[in-house]
Amino acid sequence: MLLGLARIYGTTVSELLGEAPPDRDAIVRGGPLGAGAEADGWRYRQAGGSGRAMQALRVHVPYGTESDLVRVHPGEEWLYVLEGRLRVALGESLHDLDAGDSAHFDSLTPHRIAALDRAGAQLLFVHTLVQSSAAELCLGNGIHRL
Repeated sequence: MLLGLARIYGTTVSELLGEAPPDRDAIVRGGPLGAGAEADGWRYRQAGGSGRAMQALRVHVPYGTESDLVRVHPGEEWLYVLEGRLRVALGESLHDLDAGDSAHFDSLTPHRIAALDRAGAQLLFVHTLVQSSAAELCLGNGIHRL
């Protein structure tokens, strides 16, 4: 029962019982995106601590891939374009974002992104990890690709 409650509230059984959580490193050192993970040409590097309800990533979105893959899943997403231009589809609306622009949306909104420049786009991406039985709504597999 406690495990079920912990999953619903995005925490651990230890935290529900008031136990002191282990110290987590608050600092994540930068480095090249190539040192992170890669899937289908998208490159990822962790930009925040692991094991938390909110995850931050630096992402390189390559030109011409994944533009038709639609994602739907519980949670929220926030992205900030560092370099390049990005097309964000939220439901039926399209938004072209330039460096310095951002988007913040409910992840249950069908969404997809694509880089508009041949060099791709670099972005900072933050999303919540909602633990629920509806998590299977996320289309695709492997690393989460916006």
